[in-house]
Amino acid sequence: MSGASPPPLRNPVSGATTAVPAFLDARRSIRAFAPGPVPRATLDALVEAACTAPAPHHSRPWRFVLVDTIEAKADLAFAMGERWRTDLAGDGVDDDRIDELVASSYRKIVEAPAIAVGCLTWDGLDRYPDEERRRAEWGMALLSLGCALENLMLAAADDGLASCWVAAPIFCPEVARDALALDPEWLPHAMLLVGRPDPTYVGRRRPAVPLQALRAFR
Repeated sequence: MSGASPPPLRNPVSGATTAVPAFLDARRSIRAFAPGPVPRATLDALVEAACTAPAPHHSRPWRFVLVDTIEAKADLAFAMGERWRTDLAGDGVDDDRIDELVASSYRKIVEAPAIAVGCLTWDGLDRYPDEERRRAEWGMALLSLGCALENLMLAAADDGLASCWVAAPIFCPEVARDALALDPEWLPHAMLLVGRPDPTYVGRRRPAVPLQALRAFR
């Protein structure tokens, strides 16, 4: 019947009925990883999945930097941590709390088996003479990067891998870029921690989606 709601699905893990397909529900934000590297061929396959995402003008304004050496992870963690330290001090945060937050961030980055850093470039985007349209063009690219990152996380989950989105680079794109010695046009805006999930990890049950508060029909 036209306009009828689809029948609810049953989550194979929780057993709860839901309208969310199982392959989407399988993606969880997981920071607990088992030891061991992620094969580079696997990381390449995840990037290939990311690059099937929609983008403005049939472009690919994203670049992905796969960070899996301890030296590069440490460089990235330290540089972004020092920038965060400066920001927190400017916000008036207590020194001991700053040390705690920065140390936790450092550990999270260096202990991840691999990190996929999502960058934006102007490659394939339209250039406008006015700021308003330039900002809109960059916004379209940023939205498409989000689509690409979601594809990467879904592909990781399908391969039995855990992932977690970390937004930190969007607050200091130049710092992250320089820490990794990237092309000046590659501006990091997000990173995904990737690895095999810790076998002891148990995800919390997802809360129900409050549709009445989050959507409207017109």
